[in-house]
Amino acid sequence: MARSHRTTRVLVTNDDGIDSPGIHALAGVAVGFGLDVVVAAPAWDSSGASASLTAAQQGGRFLVEKRKLAGLDRVPAYAAQATPGFITLTASRGAFGPRPDVVLSGINRGPNAGRAILHSGTVGAALTASTHGCRAMAVSIDVGEPMYWSTAVEVAGRVLPWLLEADAGVVLNLNVPNVAPERLRGLRRGRLASFGAVQTNVTEVGEGYVQLGYSDIDAQYEPGTDAQLVADGYASLTALLAVCEASAVDVSVLAD
Repeated sequence: MARSHRTTRVLVTNDDGIDSPGIHALAGVAVGFGLDVVVAAPAWDSSGASASLTAAQQGGRFLVEKRKLAGLDRVPAYAAQATPGFITLTASRGAFGPRPDVVLSGINRGPNAGRAILHSGTVGAALTASTHGCRAMAVSIDVGEPMYWSTAVEVAGRVLPWLLEADAGVVLNLNVPNVAPERLRGLRRGRLASFGAVQTNVTEVGEGYVQLGYSDIDAQYEPGTDAQLVADGYASLTALLAVCEASAVDVSVLAD
């Protein structure tokens, strides 16, 4: 039986912060489907926060400020001094009204591809949501000038109806190339690349410091992976699992 989208509660969050144009765009997608939307996002840029549970607190209370989002006057919005994972966790406990059925995270400025998604606050929020029984989707767009947010909006709108009908706990990771909508080559399933779009390296170790370098790994993209698809002009969609038991690994020989 199809779910009633009219009553679906959606939390929209991100790791770029409440003022990012990406979160405004993603909230608009959910509103366009007639969903019950609330926006709660970090008051600051929380990129790289993964699923960490960090918040600024006073007397055991984490700090939240009501906001108004341009063009989304009827959508309640909150800037929280907390990471996206913390926001998602507390939303599942009623911090921002009724518990969400679906969490949408993004639209992140910059791709979240490959195994580097482990460190992404955007993806971390979606994975946190799944551990609390929500369906979730992380949405990211490659960088460039100008930013074609409308392309990510179009693809997210294509995927969202499927997510609304999915089982609880499903997590999708959507990466979109930064191209005009008419230049998008399509939507494909992408495997996780060995790395992300950028690789971190230690370039120097000195007395009291370590210097890092960041390199684009275009030349190392693996065919069929999320990073390669985005580089080739396709949107990439990957289904993820949150933390779960590795049943294929037998540790019973160590049990007492």
